[in-house]
Amino acid sequence: MGIISLEGLEFFAYHGYYDEEQKIGSKFSIDIAITADLSRAAQEDKLKLTVNYEEVYKIVADVMKERHRLLEHIAYKIIEAIKTQFPHIEAVTVNVSKFNPPLGGICHRSKVTISVP
Repeated sequence: MGIISLEGLEFFAYHGYYDEEQKIGSKFSIDIAITADLSRAAQEDKLKLTVNYEEVYKIVADVMKERHRLLEHIAYKIIEAIKTQFPHIEAVTVNVSKFNPPLGGICHRSKVTISVP
């Protein structure tokens, strides 16, 4: 087994529980860790035998273009799309962070982590 990670993917998007958040937008960060059997890709040096992280990035970018209310839902949609595109993977962990959430005080970012086998 091995882990393929994409860390610090940044997007400006229009997610948020409040309507105002969906109008003004905010900066988000996504981290992904995908567990899969990477042994054949390592031995044979062929992209088709691994998880193409360029495709993973495109999946995340597409999900971030849609408007969602909850960080949990964003993580779920990303996981669902990754597992559909790469059914052979063992597990996926997605972190979704929102910078400067509207809490009425100082908070650098809020973050949700979801992992699924």
